[in-house]
Amino acid sequence: MAETKDGQRIGHPFGPLYGENSRILILGSFPSVRSREQHFFYGHPQNRFWKVIAALYGREAPVTIPEKKELILGHGLALWDSIASCVITGSSDASIREVRANDLSVILDHSPIQAICCNGKTSWQQYEKLIRPQTGREALCLPSTSPANAQWTLQTLIE
Repeated sequence: MAETKDGQRIGHPFGPLYGENSRILILGSFPSVRSREQHFFYGHPQNRFWKVIAALYGREAPVTIPEKKELILGHGLALWDSIASCVITGSSDASIREVRANDLSVILDHSPIQAICCNGKTSWQQYEKLIRPQTGREALCLPSTSPANAQWTLQTLIE
């Protein structure tokens, strides 16, 4: 990791979550500080991702990483991020620059993915710019579940 005065270049610290039955791929942008510490997706306790996914399937929000993995894989989902590495300050998507995209072929070649959904505009913008030219596949831009997206309530995100 090379330090810069405006952030640091960080490589994605963990791999994708997918299975042979994954049909929907959900892409975030890049892991938050908390997610990087936990080596798993959506680790910040204020991020509403797990509550939204659980609600969609009529389940209680998972707490442990094994419970989170079971929720995702048990419902034909897959998780990954658009960005493989970037310069970032803290967890701020607004600070992301010098982006290198993740190679989605590791998932797309091994799972019957029918839809790609981006969790927030940053993920979607990076997908459109750097990944779609490789995959040729459209992605749906969903509202971010980040606590920074305060205009969307939990209930509105679920709906």
